[in-house]
Amino acid sequence: QVQLVESGGGLVQPGGSLRLSCVASGGALSFKAMGWHRQAPGKPREEVAVRTGLGVLRYADSVKDRFTISKDSARKAVYLQMDRLGPEDTAVYYCYYKAWTDAEFWGQGTQVTVSA
Repeated sequence: QVQLVESGGGLVQPGGSLRLSCVASGGALSFKAMGWHRQAPGKPREEVAVRTGLGVLRYADSVKDRFTISKDSARKAVYLQMDRLGPEDTAVYYCYYKAWTDAEFWGQGTQVTVSA
């Protein structure tokens, strides 16, 4: 079983930045994929940024050149640096972990609100 603890959400003005953190406990030392999804009110959950265990990075088109995903293997953690935030980025952000067995785990979510 893998537990995911997220932090770093909050309220930020348009054009501002936030950094989300997700630390995984339990499970193997490496993962098949780990990253972030988000869900805005009235919309389906969407993939935002994911790093695969082979080092491949995937970003949603809407966040390319603004968001950066990174990892700390020693802490089994991933981070999402979000820059030039806009109201369209307002959502609950969920940490996502996929093991090599294809088992999937989700964090509880952290709210990001972009508003003046």
